Amino acid sequence: MLNRAQQDKVLLSAIWASATITILFLLWVIWHILSNGLSHVTWEFITTSYTRIGESSGIWSMIISTVYMVGLSLSIAAPIGIMTAIYLTEYSKPGSKVVKVIRFCTESLAGIPSIVYGLFGMTFFVTTLGLGFSILAGSLTLSMLILPVIIRTTEEALMAVPVSYREGGYALGASKIYTIWRLILPSAMPGIITSVILSIGRVIGESAPVFLTAGMVTQIPQSVLDSGRTLTVHLYKLTQELFSQSEWDQAYATATILIVLVLVLNMATKIVAARYNKASH
Repeated sequence: MLNRAQQDKVLLSAIWASATITILFLLWVIWHILSNGLSHVTWEFITTSYTRIGESSGIWSMIISTVYMVGLSLSIAAPIGIMTAIYLTEYSKPGSKVVKVIRFCTESLAGIPSIVYGLFGMTFFVTTLGLGFSILAGSLTLSMLILPVIIRTTEEALMAVPVSYREGGYALGASKIYTIWRLILPSAMPGIITSVILSIGRVIGESAPVFLTAGMVTQIPQSVLDSGRTLTVHLYKLTQELFSQSEWDQAYATATILIVLVLVLNMATKIVAARYNKASH
């Protein structure tokens, strides 16, 4: 029978082992992708548009489509998510039926598989509303997908702001909206930025909802009503055509770009949040 000190050592060893395994898995994935893809990432590969394997095989049109998708999805979901979080933390009564309904809907949205979002988007936005396979239809679908992330993360950031900030604003005669805008939101900004950047990573990484709503045309979209192929959808398409070494090289090069984007976004999250924390203190 182990004593208390021995039990603590066993549990601590298990914790360190789990953390080490997690880090090793991440490093293994990064090393495998980068070691196979970096040598095939060239300036021409990034700046030329894709036609087909063996001719012009660049990803410039996919990068533009991805940027459109990210920007439009965030412009739709971020204001709705942030204002919903403000209502839940600042205006609603704790434990009220309205709060319970909103939280239930948020949790339900977070638990729905992404392919279901894609089917809904294809049925409603593409067919019923007549948007067709377009950047707008894909962005509307993805905005619903990232909405729970923005709401929950922003809500936690707002709840972490000390109550004394609110009391101080009201004591000085400031209105509720002024206190929220000038005191609470700036203090919660690191958490809000984190939710937005995490949502960017989610939008970049989705393929099924985009494939079913935005299509997969390899062209630079001239407007949000045009179809386009994002980087993730392009990678999915490439994995269905892995019959030659050139196709493998294309797939690994595209995966390398995606990995680098995700890593840059995660580092940007830490840097921006750290700067806002310093500014608020």
